[in-house]
Amino acid sequence: MIYLDYAAATPMTETAINVYTEVALNYYGNPISLHNTGTAAAEIVEASRHMLAQLIGGEKDGLYFTGGGSDANQLALESLIRGQEGKGRHLIASILEHSSIYNFFKEKEKVGYEVSWLPVDEFGKINPAAAEAAIRPDTILASIHYGNGEIGTIQDVEKLGEIFKGAGVIFHSDCAQSFGKLPIDLRKLSIDSITISSSKIGGPKGLGAVYIRPEIRWVPIVEGTTHEQGFRAGTLDVPGICAFAASAKETLNDMMEESNRLEQLRQEFIEGLANADFDVAVEGDPEGHLPHVLALRPRGMEGQYAMLEMNRCGIAVSTGSACLVGQSDPPRAMKALGLSDMQAKEFIRLSFGKQTTQQHIQTALNKLQQIQNLFAQRKEKTPVQG
Repeated sequence: MIYLDYAAATPMTETAINVYTEVALNYYGNPISLHNTGTAAAEIVEASRHMLAQLIGGEKDGLYFTGGGSDANQLALESLIRGQEGKGRHLIASILEHSSIYNFFKEKEKVGYEVSWLPVDEFGKINPAAAEAAIRPDTILASIHYGNGEIGTIQDVEKLGEIFKGAGVIFHSDCAQSFGKLPIDLRKLSIDSITISSSKIGGPKGLGAVYIRPEIRWVPIVEGTTHEQGFRAGTLDVPGICAFAASAKETLNDMMEESNRLEQLRQEFIEGLANADFDVAVEGDPEGHLPHVLALRPRGMEGQYAMLEMNRCGIAVSTGSACLVGQSDPPRAMKALGLSDMQAKEFIRLSFGKQTTQQHIQTALNKLQQIQNLFAQRKEKTPVQG
């Protein structure tokens, strides 16, 4: 199988597997237990916390481990909103947010919060002026992702952060797709809270982290929770946390070189589309995009059909975010770009990673062309009903 769905999940790195195994064997205590076995586990967790915080330019006291990226997003948003109780009930988000954030804000609308949904242009970009115009005296929080996991478009979080900071609005950014692909230095960015995910960078699944600047007030979702300073209940996955930190360090050490390699593969695929007999649209920002995500629309063919046929040929691609699999509605990301329902349903996503090679790119191009040609031939032979 040629795996081209790294934006959904990455295989664990050898480093992460080795660290996980060693820690699972030797540090099996509960980190909040007061005996020596618990203390040893707590110390290795704190070392991992410190390492991850350093990698994003933060302080270890602001980093909390969670059960994945979606869990991290919803815990962060709920805790931050509770911390602003009495200051207002207006929120800002982009229409392109990950489903974990989009659905969270939809629930907030049901209980009396107002949400301003920022639109995007045909490339998926948010106009900072629109974000500024959406701010009201009762705005307490804004959530805008750094890089979109479906179409790859990168948002200007530096400019957006300056706008929200100037207005006294807490700014949260989902960085699950951008962490390990783009530089994140919170000493230089006016972002109050970010979320990252282990499974996007070669670490174990089911682990994520939230970073909230220590000076920002948040309130626990459940009073009396003892783990993670009350941020999240549940015994910590000590080996998973250590493997997460190890994979993050390894990924960031190679980030620039690997991101350049992935961008080159992405461009080779696009050039292959242009040079061959393809009727495929490339979506997202042609300039500011994640290096590993490529959004395509084989015109006239449903993305679900293309994905299944690619899978039959031994190539794994997707029809968007793994958190939306099973939904029959047109992809929200495609609709936000101004496409019709029929055009939106043509969407497929290819995403690349460490094991992706030029040969994989060429094979995927060949198979996609074969699938599109066969589809066109079948349509020609299908009699018109009426």
